Amino acid sequence: MDPTQAPSTQDEAAVLKAGERLRLLSYNIQAGIDTNQFRDYLTKGWRHVLPSRQRLHNLDRIARMLRGYDLVGLQEVDSGSLRSGFLDMTEYLAHRAGYPYWYRQVNRDIGMIAQNSNGFLSRIAPSNVTKHRLPPGNGRGAMILEFGEGAGALHICTVHLALSRRLRRRQLDFVAERLKDARHVVVMGDLNTSCDTAEFRHFVEHNDLAEPGCSKPTFPSWRPSRRIDHILVSHSLQVLNARVLDYPLSDHLPVCVEILIPDGIRLAA
Repeated sequence: MDPTQAPSTQDEAAVLKAGERLRLLSYNIQAGIDTNQFRDYLTKGWRHVLPSRQRLHNLDRIARMLRGYDLVGLQEVDSGSLRSGFLDMTEYLAHRAGYPYWYRQVNRDIGMIAQNSNGFLSRIAPSNVTKHRLPPGNGRGAMILEFGEGAGALHICTVHLALSRRLRRRQLDFVAERLKDARHVVVMGDLNTSCDTAEFRHFVEHNDLAEPGCSKPTFPSWRPSRRIDHILVSHSLQVLNARVLDYPLSDHLPVCVEILIPDGIRLAA
């Protein structure tokens, strides 16, 4: 068994069919650090390198919120270092929220100091999981999970992009190349860019995607002014609703969508 995946004994995996609702959420959890104002970056900055009792409390609160979703993409999780008390946050959240399947991708390994990672939680068994280092290969990554089989499979990509516009364009082109043959696609994560930038528009328009909630900002969580967290959905998928949740435990707010499972797909353990 892949060491980054493990079944939970708390819940059975879900079985979902075409026409049923699928609930997806993406959340940059800032390694479990609660941030309520800009000066917290200075006064709470030590939590990026040292453990804190408050961190576990925040993770428990996040886990309670995650229980309402089928598929969850997480950014800025720690996979077991000093600052997290050597806790794999993806695994911890999976157990606390009752997810049978979880995956983690360490993007920047700083030894005991930090294990910066992406995470993914699922109530449905994927048919395939691939992990990719995004160019130029210095700390950003993407995971692509396939649900179902054949040409009609649902492809979910969870990603955390760079701060540089030039690098984001390269990274989005990289993701697009790996999803070019997929029909049903969801791209979720912290893209570090708003809906009106050239690289964002190019990616969306050239890959038959839509962003159903661009008018709702996600950052900073205490006074949102920018939409940099996204769930992009191919036009082949019907979106029932899209929301930004008022859940400011990180410096980002979580985003969620609800879609209908398309015909020809049966998602099961």
